Amino acid sequence: MTRTDPMPARGALLFAGDVYCDLVFAGVTAPEQGAEVYADAFTVTPGGVANRAVAAARAGAPTRLLSRLGDDVLGRHVHRVLTEEPFLDTSLLELVAGHQSPVSVALTGPEDRSFITYEEHLGPLVVPDDLGPVSATHVGIARPLPAWVAALRATGTTVVGGVGWDHTGEWSGDVLDRLAEIDVFVPNDVEAMRYTRTDTALDAAKALAERVPLAVVTRGADGVVAVDSERGVVTASTIPVDVVDPTGAGDVFVAAFMAGAHHGWDLATRLRFGAASAAFAVTGLGGAASAPHPAQLRAFLQRAAPDDDWSFLDPVALAGA
Repeated sequence: MTRTDPMPARGALLFAGDVYCDLVFAGVTAPEQGAEVYADAFTVTPGGVANRAVAAARAGAPTRLLSRLGDDVLGRHVHRVLTEEPFLDTSLLELVAGHQSPVSVALTGPEDRSFITYEEHLGPLVVPDDLGPVSATHVGIARPLPAWVAALRATGTTVVGGVGWDHTGEWSGDVLDRLAEIDVFVPNDVEAMRYTRTDTALDAAKALAERVPLAVVTRGADGVVAVDSERGVVTASTIPVDVVDPTGAGDVFVAAFMAGAHHGWDLATRLRFGAASAAFAVTGLGGAASAPHPAQLRAFLQRAAPDDDWSFLDPVALAGA
C-alpha cells in the first residue's frame, strides 16, 4: 500500500501492547555477585507501551491505550497513574483479577543499562469492533503481526512499526519481509544497519525505503535520518543534553513523531519535534515519566536552542495539549 503521506491526520492514535511497572534506579551499574550498590535516584513509572501512549497524549494527539494489568498493588498503582494522565483515554486498559502485572527493574546510567523483568503472559489482545477511527497505530514487527493490524490498515489507519534488540544475533530477514505490512518503520541506527547489512544509518534508511513508504532511523546524539520513498532524504538534528536515563527515548521519539501528524506538520517538522522530545526525555528518569508536556518542551528549547525556529510549538498549534 503506497500513500502520498504515510501519516494522515485523522482519528486517534492507538497504542496496544504490554504495560509494565518500571522501577528505575539511576546512576548505577549492575552489582557484582554478593555486592551492594547505591543509586543516585529512583522512580516508579509506567513502562512498556505506556511510554508511547503517555508521550503521544502529552504531545497533544488524541490517544488510546489498549492493554491489561493485574489487580495487584503495582498494577493498581500504574492504572491510577495512567488514568490520571490528561488527554489519555484508558477505557481499554483492563485490570485482570488474579494476574501479576509485569514489572521491570532498570539499573541505568548515561551509557549503560541493565534490566530484570518478570512477566506472566496472557492471551492476545482483542481490539473491539466499535473502536472508532484510528489515524495511526504502532506495532512491533519482530514477530508476525496480529490480524487486527491489517484490518485497521484496510480502513486507512497508518501502521508504524518498530523493533527491539535481537538477542539471538540473527537479525532475520523475516522482519524486512514484514515491512510490506506497514507504512512507516522507525528503528534505531544499530537495528537498521544490522537488518540491512549496511554500514551507515543513511544507507540503512535507503535500503529500508525500498520496502516501506517511509523509513525513519534514529541516531541518538546524531539526530535522525528519514528516507521517504517519494520525497527522498530528510534529516533532523537533536539537542545536546546531559543524559540521565536513556530508557524510553525511542518510544518518546516515535510517539511525538506520530503526534505531529495530528497537528498537520510536514515530515521535517515531525522529525524535529520527535528528536527534541526525546532529548528532553533523557534528562529525567523513565520513559513515560519524562515525556514532555508542551510547556516543558518550549521552556527546554528556549534554554537549549534559543536561536532556532520553534514557532510551530506555539500554544495555538498545540491547543488542548
